[in-house]
Amino acid sequence: MSEKITYTTTASSEDFHREFEAAAAAVRADFGRLVRNSIGGEPSAGGRAREVRSPIDVRQVVGRVEQASAEEAARAVERAHAAFPRWRDLGWERRVEILRRAAELIAERRLRLAAVMTWEVGKTRLEAMGEVEESADLLRYYCASMEEHRGFRRPLRRMHSAESTESVLLPYGVFGVIAPFNFPSALATGMMAGALVAGNTVVFKPSNEAPLCGFELCQALWDAGVPRDVLHFVAGAGSEVGEAILHHRRTAGMAFTGSYDIGMRIFRNFSDEYPKPVVIEMGGKNPTIVTANADLEAAAEAVARSAFGFGGQKCSACSRVYVVDEVAERFTELLLERTRALRVGSPLDRTTYVGPLIDAAKVDDYQDYLERIREEGGEVLCGGEALRDADLAHGHFVAPTVVRMADRDSELFAEEMFLPILLLAKVRDLDEALEFANRAPYGLTAGLFSRDRDEVERFFAGIESGVLYVNRRSGATTGAWPGINPFGGWKASGSTGPAALGPYYLLKFLREQSRTVNGFEDAAPDAR
Repeated sequence: MSEKITYTTTASSEDFHREFEAAAAAVRADFGRLVRNSIGGEPSAGGRAREVRSPIDVRQVVGRVEQASAEEAARAVERAHAAFPRWRDLGWERRVEILRRAAELIAERRLRLAAVMTWEVGKTRLEAMGEVEESADLLRYYCASMEEHRGFRRPLRRMHSAESTESVLLPYGVFGVIAPFNFPSALATGMMAGALVAGNTVVFKPSNEAPLCGFELCQALWDAGVPRDVLHFVAGAGSEVGEAILHHRRTAGMAFTGSYDIGMRIFRNFSDEYPKPVVIEMGGKNPTIVTANADLEAAAEAVARSAFGFGGQKCSACSRVYVVDEVAERFTELLLERTRALRVGSPLDRTTYVGPLIDAAKVDDYQDYLERIREEGGEVLCGGEALRDADLAHGHFVAPTVVRMADRDSELFAEEMFLPILLLAKVRDLDEALEFANRAPYGLTAGLFSRDRDEVERFFAGIESGVLYVNRRSGATTGAWPGINPFGGWKASGSTGPAALGPYYLLKFLREQSRTVNGFEDAAPDAR
């Protein structure tokens, strides 16, 4: 299979579909296998295991995963700390070589990795393949960034001729990496790749909902040559394993993607004796603005794709739309037409666009939000029900839902639902839309549909979000790609500074050392 699938891909070849279905069948034949933790290459000692059931059909046990104890997580941190000097001193050229090989292994195994993801978290085949391809590209991009900057070693000006000065960026030590279920490969890869290529060691805790995806990713990295005492795989409860990593004195940095509550708890509690780096992304409540100058067909298609891809379980999902009065009726008609055409079903079916939610708790959340919407006078224009017919009875399926809210000040416009629920509100003009869009505490992505250049510039100047898309038919607020769309949030969406997928991200995993040397003809020592 030679074609490359990204998040903007809407169709693929018969060869791809045939090969994916064969991979999905092979993964199914391996259901129930035990995945072991890897603490310096050693499994957990306690023998505890947790079943991972598919959200497509909860009767299917995709695998069993060892559950580490807090003590074992602490041991992983200690071993990663001991391995740090060796990995750091290996040199950036050799680290780049190893991680580029990992990218090629991920690309070679992409069908299997995508099939595991479909079974484990319920992504459609195109979404899953796009994510695996992104994982490989993330490794390639961060390696290229390290290479472009020659390991981030730079000579500086001199005070006098006998003196040599330089700036060297160096790794911190052990990074704890905690990944979410919704991008179990790409987000885990991005955080681990940033830490590893910079010379840090990693203790990785996957999401409890997606440990198999995390393990397959680690296996590719190990097979490429990342030592097992440099990258540790430690599955288990966040309250046990995550806390042990967070509070260990040898943990030099944390990288986390997930909910606002957990992210802020990590941010507040990680540093104790001195400040430590925290790389966090915590979600969004992403708006799209549709003005009177918009291409309404493109806007409706883009909003539907971004709102309902992977059931809205994306930090970048479009969850609210502010549409100017004079085009609101026509835009809504087009949006409802697109939404009703989206097929809900098993993501193993090539025609499915909306698969299951991750678990039963999310279905309960969906129904609770719909109750609140109706209590507040919101009008459900389509969807609004859990789906329990014969084909879907054993999974976590709900209908993509479009709601017209009467009260634009409702708190529902500020809460991240992480569900296929899209809120609509009318506004007078772009200025009013910007005012309402910026009221939410989050600031991750935002979209605009307008063919007026002045409106585009006002949008750029006025919106409080880190990732902006204008007139993007393939996704109003979604679809970032390494080296093309740096991805990082403002306000409650994440830590400040360099964004993931962008040219400055590696700076989050490096600290600067200023070196001044006198008394040598060639004063600058070798920097690794």
